Amino acid sequence: MSETSTVDWESYFGFSDPYENQGDVVESIIDTARDDGYLAMEGPCGTGKTMASLTAASYLLRETDEFENAIVATPVKQQRQQFVEDLRVINSGLDDPLAGIALVGKRDLCPYGREDVFPDKTSVQQRCDELRETTADLVGEDSNLNVPQQFESGWEPNTSPTISEEERWWDPAKGRVLVENAQMDTLDEGHTQLRTAGETSPYPDTQPATTPEMTESGNQQLYCPFEADWYGRDKASPVTFEVGENHVITSEQLLPEAVGIGTCPHRAMTVLMQNADIVIGNYNHLFDDASRLLTDPILDEQTLVIIDEAHQMEERVRDLLTDTIGYYTVRRAKNDLEEILRPARQGPGNKRDVEERLASTDVSIEDVEAAEKFYDDVMRWFERYVHDDLTDRFDNYGSGLAWDAVPEGDVEIPLRTPDEPEPDEFTRWAERSGYDGTTFRMLSTVGSAVEYALEELDTDRDCVCTAVGRLFRQWWERDHVEYFREVELEYSEKDDQDADKPWMNYYNASLVMYNCMPSEKIKEILDGFGGGVLMSATLEPLSIYEEVTGLEELTADGESPRDVSTRTYDLTFPEENRASWIVDVEAFKKRNRGDPLPENTNPTRERYAYVAREIAQSHGNILLAWPNYAEAEWAATRLRDEIDKPVLLDQSSSHEETRELKREFVRGESKVLVTSTRGTLTEGVDYEGDQLHTCAVFGIPLVNIGSPRVQAVQHAYGEQFGAANAFTYALTIPAVRQIRQALGRVIRGPEERGVRIVVGKRFVPDALHSVYEYFPVTEQDEFVQMTPEFLDSQFEQFWNARA
Repeated sequence: MSETSTVDWESYFGFSDPYENQGDVVESIIDTARDDGYLAMEGPCGTGKTMASLTAASYLLRETDEFENAIVATPVKQQRQQFVEDLRVINSGLDDPLAGIALVGKRDLCPYGREDVFPDKTSVQQRCDELRETTADLVGEDSNLNVPQQFESGWEPNTSPTISEEERWWDPAKGRVLVENAQMDTLDEGHTQLRTAGETSPYPDTQPATTPEMTESGNQQLYCPFEADWYGRDKASPVTFEVGENHVITSEQLLPEAVGIGTCPHRAMTVLMQNADIVIGNYNHLFDDASRLLTDPILDEQTLVIIDEAHQMEERVRDLLTDTIGYYTVRRAKNDLEEILRPARQGPGNKRDVEERLASTDVSIEDVEAAEKFYDDVMRWFERYVHDDLTDRFDNYGSGLAWDAVPEGDVEIPLRTPDEPEPDEFTRWAERSGYDGTTFRMLSTVGSAVEYALEELDTDRDCVCTAVGRLFRQWWERDHVEYFREVELEYSEKDDQDADKPWMNYYNASLVMYNCMPSEKIKEILDGFGGGVLMSATLEPLSIYEEVTGLEELTADGESPRDVSTRTYDLTFPEENRASWIVDVEAFKKRNRGDPLPENTNPTRERYAYVAREIAQSHGNILLAWPNYAEAEWAATRLRDEIDKPVLLDQSSSHEETRELKREFVRGESKVLVTSTRGTLTEGVDYEGDQLHTCAVFGIPLVNIGSPRVQAVQHAYGEQFGAANAFTYALTIPAVRQIRQALGRVIRGPEERGVRIVVGKRFVPDALHSVYEYFPVTEQDEFVQMTPEFLDSQFEQFWNARA
């Protein structure tokens, strides 16, 4: 590789000719990244963003010295597959293909978890972690596992990081002993082989255990043979990039290959990732601390980052940064501490033994008792505070009339006024009760000491006290503007209703630290990379996007501002194939329209019902997007009584139910699909060919502005970007991006034709609170304003244009 390479990026482009603008996208990414910068780019469908970004990455990895690898982060599964396919196309034209891998979660790769072999009520993550820990103990150099001489010679690893003798704390031979013990050909008859992903493993369909003869103690221990195989190969992967199509490996190839060999698929994925040129993952792999444990070893200043669907980054990172501490989790933490205190309270000798185990951690019995008392008091606070709040809110709470006592939905209980970032009610209670920063900061230390002592006592317990203590420390230390504290009640009616407090029969309660301002975390993460691109079909206004994501504050060396370039590309499909209309009717606001009830016939609602009917009766498949699911249900009910077309209603549901609804919509006769603009059928979904003819968005899909956490976000944005910008930055612009995502479902190819409609006064230029200015200028120029009475003739004119 050389900075003076004469090889052009076209050598890495997967097709013969780039789309219009696609070459400029590639060159903009290359030029910006070579200056350690980031490109923020809006490009609609047809720009070829995926291929362009991978082409730029390939060129930068192979023809310059600035980057060693690239990571793709996209929240949409369909897009992850598109990156895989496009990288395979690039590799098909290269003599030396780039090594690529698509990451998936442990749950998708665990052979035992996939086949429901684990005990009931045990999560795959939890059981996998337990078996990994036991296996690690058994293969450790100091374990008492016996190693016959025939196991001293090793397996030849295919792919492995370089491991020095100083780094190796395990004995590969012991891993091979465990594998041999678990293999089917060494077991008695009556065992069935584990089979998953169409491949048969060398092991039984139950977790194997050591035999009494294998260890000096004679204790039998369950372990994971797939994990043992990984240790037996010195943490290498026998699965190579060659098994992937054109050197890009996904779980479809990785899983059966690893299962057939008998090695851990997740471990194999990790090894391959460390040797990959391009890694394809999701936002968690960049922004979530837990998931970063997997990817952190490959992410540094020589990593190029490609963030797809970047308009979602704020909201996704906010969700990842939000932490909860559940009532029952606090109870588990208290029980962890009692596990060590119980024997200590049974006599002086036991107490001395526990004290000796704690001595090396500088934590005393008294510290553990203080933490236990704190958790006990927290639980009592939970019970009393929630009970009192619900009593104030709901007249029939506690009356015994279950059907009338509490709402069948989640409840927010704010612990401070959203626009007054003062200490919250829980913190005030703690201070009044004698708990201060010293208490909150010691909890994680006490938890670590207790977990260590329990391990020394060989207690088989899945402890949470360290993690819970760490969260309480963050509760004390985190900023009150950036994080909004509240109690969240998740509706979950219990079968056995005998709790002391009525609410406990219906809800799971949690303390919540809701993140209001994700820009600082985004900036911190992006500062750690060498550069990259953030791209989406809906990033405008880009100047505001730079502000709210922290892009404009990025620095190369802690001082010098980094280069942040922006590009906006127009829709390149023929303009005559699309119509864009603004239907000028009264704004669709709550106070104008009233509640979405069948008996509500106020003029605004009746006007919108008329518009919806005119659009729904037009040619082809129609997608009608309303501000929320309640309004969508009202509209669908009206339309079913008023038009002949089949009307489908989308409501909040499972992923599979949503997919089936979309399949029903696009097959057979023309239909109307009614949904929320914030739903899953208006973003990241392709309606190809004749599957969708018109999309109409009714009103502005603002999130619930009455929600305390939404108000807290608005206040935080006001503190950061100015009070005059708070509502616009925090609520209006994200809503406009949702609208543009919905409208973008209509035209997905150069031969497709369709109509895009926005309905309501707030879309009209210069109207009160108009959002028109937040659309790109090129889109503004295409919109034609009309009253509802012209819809029928305009539809007829558009669809007859090519008749």
